[in-house]
Amino acid sequence: MRNKEKSTSSRGNNRTEKAENGRVRRQDLAVTKSRLFKIFSGNPDKAFGYKQLSRRLGVSDKEGRDLINEYLKQLRKEGKLTLLEGSNYILNATSSYITGVVDLANPKYAYIVSDETEEDVRVFSEKLKFAMGGDRVKVRIYSSGNGDRPEGEVVEVIERAKEEIVGRVELSKGFAFIVPDFKKLYFDVFVGENDLKDANNGDKVLVKITEWPTSSNKSPIGKIVRVFGQAGENEAEINSIMAEFGLPFEFPENVEKEAEAIPVTIPEEEIANRRDFRNVTTFTIDPLDAKDFDDALSIQQLENGHWEIGVHIADVTHYIELKSQLEQEAYHRATSVYLVDRTIPMLPEKLSNGLCSLRPHEEKLTFSAVFELDETGKLYDQWIGKTIIYSDRRFTYEEAQERIETGEGDFAPEILTLNKIAHELKDKRFKNGAISFETAEVKFKLDEQGKPVSVFIKERKDAHKLIEEFMLLANRKVAEFVFNMKKTKVRNTMVYRTHDAPDPDKLTNFSMFAKRFGYNLTVDNIDKVSEELNKLAVQTEGKPEQNVLQNLAIRTMAKAKYTTEPLGHFGLGFSHYSHFTSPIRRYPDMMAHRLIFHYLNSGKSENKEDYEEKCKYSSEMEKRAADAERASVKYKQVEFMQDTVGQQFKGIVSGVTEWGLYVEVQETRCEGMVRLSDMEDDFYELDAQNYRIIGRRSKRIISFGDEVMVEVKGVNLNDRTIDLLLAKEQRSEEKIKSRSKKTDTSKEASNKKEAASNLETSSNFETKGRTIKDYYGFDD
Repeated sequence: MRNKEKSTSSRGNNRTEKAENGRVRRQDLAVTKSRLFKIFSGNPDKAFGYKQLSRRLGVSDKEGRDLINEYLKQLRKEGKLTLLEGSNYILNATSSYITGVVDLANPKYAYIVSDETEEDVRVFSEKLKFAMGGDRVKVRIYSSGNGDRPEGEVVEVIERAKEEIVGRVELSKGFAFIVPDFKKLYFDVFVGENDLKDANNGDKVLVKITEWPTSSNKSPIGKIVRVFGQAGENEAEINSIMAEFGLPFEFPENVEKEAEAIPVTIPEEEIANRRDFRNVTTFTIDPLDAKDFDDALSIQQLENGHWEIGVHIADVTHYIELKSQLEQEAYHRATSVYLVDRTIPMLPEKLSNGLCSLRPHEEKLTFSAVFELDETGKLYDQWIGKTIIYSDRRFTYEEAQERIETGEGDFAPEILTLNKIAHELKDKRFKNGAISFETAEVKFKLDEQGKPVSVFIKERKDAHKLIEEFMLLANRKVAEFVFNMKKTKVRNTMVYRTHDAPDPDKLTNFSMFAKRFGYNLTVDNIDKVSEELNKLAVQTEGKPEQNVLQNLAIRTMAKAKYTTEPLGHFGLGFSHYSHFTSPIRRYPDMMAHRLIFHYLNSGKSENKEDYEEKCKYSSEMEKRAADAERASVKYKQVEFMQDTVGQQFKGIVSGVTEWGLYVEVQETRCEGMVRLSDMEDDFYELDAQNYRIIGRRSKRIISFGDEVMVEVKGVNLNDRTIDLLLAKEQRSEEKIKSRSKKTDTSKEASNKKEAASNLETSSNFETKGRTIKDYYGFDD
């Protein structure tokens, strides 16, 4: 969805702040420290007492006033407020400036995300000093005029995240302007005749900014450093996406040389130091087009009737020395990136597709987690250590699935046993609180020129889930293994994959929204949330609103991240979890391998601060990779829809704004816009609180989540946008009237108003440019 504003409710608003005793009552949710501080930051020259603050926050009971006093004391202790005579407080003068990172919301303004304040500060584009997303800036905060939102201006760009921009050339005689691909960027770049690098009009290019203007009415000046080709061509578009997200085009020569110099032969002394699984039945199961095989499974039955199942992972760190060029490059890239038509690997091909890839009929060095299980999934014993394996067979998911469904073919008994145990492991996960939501993964069939000829939703069957369950088991058990090595408070440093519990306010808002569709969720008890969400997943399966509600439910959750803190994984229902199973494509897995091997050899705990910094960087790079992957999918979706102009599709309303409806086409999962100006049957107005538009004359109502028929009006590859029209025959007058009456008179309207009141949507809450996803503050 284009130009989504970042909702203020996504950071701080409605956040449950704990009182000193650690307990929070539902009636106190309107009183948060962030709301309190926002009043002061929005009015830096005004003093407030608790009575004035109580009136502003709508608090009339003693408990609420006590909570305000508690937060005032905390803010004073933090140095953010100064206590005056008469028990009044005022913003501390030192708090009128903050430093933070720029997050562009749209071409009109950005939010500055700072560790110093719990509220983001809004800065309009003309006051950004040409700062871009990711730049660290110093901001002066001043009143916005309504006392409800902190605003400011950039006084200094402290550090720029990058000085290169991807865009399209608009050529004039003797000069050109580069129009950025990134739609939230608010300026073009001027390029002189001598710096055009033979670029033609309409080419996609990478431009490096060489001069930043001091006046906001001028453009930055730059020079073109790379020409990708004409906009709309596959190579030009994919390469521009790579450049836009700072993805590497090739490995440095010294890194390639270092990889090529690694010996292929495994020394006998190395084999002697490992547990030998070469005579145990072992195979891999991967996608048809996979080349890097991270993991393999071995299986053999023990004398006691139990099954010994080995999860064998490529021993990447055996080949990459800690201070080598390969190590530095792997850390720099942090992850492999999977675009629609290519993979940008973390490691050179010699390693990723050769030495480390667990190819069939080759001896390979591995790091393994070996489990003794019965057919009910009960764990009796485990072993973790270095191994050597020989893969007997490379299965595609389709081949493994055929054996599961027919019971026939080579290694069918072994795969059926693994599948049975995987089902048991999965059932136990869900009983222990795992959440079952899954999002649709869009895949394409491309021709030789990279043009999409078909689009489909990837189907996850038992073969996929079989592999997933044993990888989850290994990741969980290695995390628990390291955590339990020391029984003291200071435990061994480890790289964990964590996922925090969802914010209670977001859950409440989501439950109110789901109620619009007839689904009742009880979210007061955090221990029952996963059960409620799993129930919703079952109830929505196969229904038009399934994808919308599941996506919003996922966005209600916190973001998973890497950290040295053993905080657990809420979504999986695990107390401890790590990433161990994909070191070919994820740097955190390499870190985990090194730490585990170090501790197996009685090493002391590694420096926690160093690893925490690496975890933070890995999380940031993971997000960048995901954004790039989504951009490539979005481009191919739009490219595929280019040949469908005039055709009609089923869709679901996925956003409402004052200028139109966003509709997700169900067949391609591609989002387009129906502009209100194109709806000629009536004049439609936005009813923001109830997430709908209403016809002024006919009272026709179209709401978020409605199923609609749309016609493709036009496709713009440069902007990656699709214009849609509502199909004329899609609704009868009887349905319109029935819907109008029902929506206005039923309990549903009351529910929606209650949901709106739970948000911080006062008369000052801006609706311009926002969508439903923004109202709820769901994280991307």
